[in-house]
Amino acid sequence: MKIEYLGHACFRLDDKLVVDPYKDGSVPGLLPLRTSATKVICSHGHADHSGVECVKIVDGNCDFEIIEVPSFHDDMNGTLRGPNTIFVITKNGEKLVHLGDLGHFPNDEQLTKISDADYLLIPVGGHFTIDAKMAIRICLAANPKWIIPMHYRTVSSGYPELATVDEFLKLAKEKDIGNKIKIY
Repeated sequence: MKIEYLGHACFRLDDKLVVDPYKDGSVPGLLPLRTSATKVICSHGHADHSGVECVKIVDGNCDFEIIEVPSFHDDMNGTLRGPNTIFVITKNGEKLVHLGDLGHFPNDEQLTKISDADYLLIPVGGHFTIDAKMAIRICLAANPKWIIPMHYRTVSSGYPELATVDEFLKLAKEKDIGNKIKIY
């Protein structure tokens, strides 16, 4: 599976599927998103995850199996920030999990669905989502082969309220899972 990072929490898979495109101007420092795919999916309706108009839909077969796992954008059953959809995406025996703007530790049913993925795309910046400590707990419980952090602040982009990826990387090294992390 080809995984292309487009910024913030947006990824394009095999040039066919775009997950969580951001709207123009919704994420400080990111250039306008212009890409194409045969299908677009969004974890929730916030502007930094729902810019479907920034993706040109092209003809073709989107040959991914996509399972939607309902979750919440906060740890108060969605009362603060609403619902969130976790996507479990499979193709040719490979399993990728995109957690969207997950705001809580997954319940047993959710954890079963996201466990043992080849790739776990996980928010680590905190404030609007889980923070680095919770992300590590989820990584340890879900046991993915590869971990791809997302939804954090960089030197040139991201919300000022978000943490950088540094704390997550430090904790991953301490928990001996740092060798599983890929940064795009």
